[in-house]
Amino acid sequence: MDLIKVVEQAFANEKVASYPKFKAGDTVTVTYRIKEGDKERLQKFKGVIIQLRGASPATRTFTIRKVSNGIGVERIFPFASPFIDSIEVNKYGRVRRARIFYLRELSGKKARIKEKKIAILNEENA
Repeated sequence: MDLIKVVEQAFANEKVASYPKFKAGDTVTVTYRIKEGDKERLQKFKGVIIQLRGASPATRTFTIRKVSNGIGVERIFPFASPFIDSIEVNKYGRVRRARIFYLRELSGKKARIKEKKIAILNEENA
């Protein structure tokens, strides 16, 4: 077996399997832990996923973009990061590309992404 794969499996995070399925164009909220000195707190980062990279969960990353006070902010999160507390999908977007870097040049209403309509089945009708 390849030595790199052995190391990746040793550091594999069990929480990765519990993350919801998402792709480029989806709006997500990532709650992650920040250490400041000896204190630790949770902070939320909400934005649109502009790309997913990597094949295996150990090397996989996703980039989130948000606009804060008129300035675009992007942050790259590794899937297997121990600092990620939770990931929540707020909206499923409908885009035609896997990497939506064109959002960087857009602002205002042009930067909106259409929402994908998902049928929700009630337990009574199932």
